[in-house]
Amino acid sequence: MSEALNEGKIMQALNWAYDKALDGSLPGTDSAYEMAESYLKSNDSLAEKVKSLIRWQNTKSATAGFISGVGGVITLPVAIPASIATVIYVQIRMITAIAIMGGYDVKDDRVKTIVYSCLAGNAAKDILKSTGIIIGSKMSTQLIKSISKETIFAINKQVGFRLLTKFGEKGAINLGKMIPVVGGIIGGTFDGISTNIVGNVARKTFIDSSALLKN
Repeated sequence: MSEALNEGKIMQALNWAYDKALDGSLPGTDSAYEMAESYLKSNDSLAEKVKSLIRWQNTKSATAGFISGVGGVITLPVAIPASIATVIYVQIRMITAIAIMGGYDVKDDRVKTIVYSCLAGNAAKDILKSTGIIIGSKMSTQLIKSISKETIFAINKQVGFRLLTKFGEKGAINLGKMIPVVGGIIGGTFDGISTNIVGNVARKTFIDSSALLKN
């Protein structure tokens, strides 16, 4: 990779991953809808179903076999390391599945933006608060509908900056060199934005967001 990663490329990658997560078009992966449906079939409570999904994604995404199996990552229409693209895809699909399990319309651009905010991990609540979104309990449909286009832009901009900073801090960005998709990439990249943290932020936001304020 000869060009530096920037917020614009991060957002392009997010949009690409979101579309792929919804239609399940990457080889070897199911869609967020299919993932949500498979977990909703269990007899556990909704909270337990979501926790189970998060646990499995933590295990699955940390294996070299899964990462190398996401062959469709090479179709990413932006110059970004495959390692970073894979992290983004895995986490977005997980968050989107959780949102679906919570009954949200993930085709709504406002919900999409809240999904993106979850990628910022523990910083999500600060990003939302800075744009005037105060979460007191599970995010209501009414609150979602009140999000303006200006707010969507402001949230996405902050998320792009946070992700760019996180990937850079952890050394996931290696200018002039494409990071190979092998088992060794997981240590540096997944430390940047933990799938477990991101998953739990999504759970608190879309299933029981009252807990988000307590952390």
